[in-house]
Amino acid sequence: MNNAATGFGLAPERGELTEGEKKMFLSDFKRLYEQYFEGDGKPDINLTRTADGFSVCIIFAARRIKNFKSV
Repeated sequence: MNNAATGFGLAPERGELTEGEKKMFLSDFKRLYEQYFEGDGKPDINLTRTADGFSVCIIFAARRIKNFKSV
């Protein structure tokens, strides 16, 4: 699959995500973390510019860690 088909591709360097991009990322992330944690369903993301690029912090509350097996 090419970059045009996936919606991903090279873009000019940017300093932050749009609100729509944050919502899309957090929606995707929520599906992943719900496999491992029982949480409040309200993850948040914080991007900070660093000398090497970005520091990305994803924060969410979890009530418990689910049982899972490695594959």
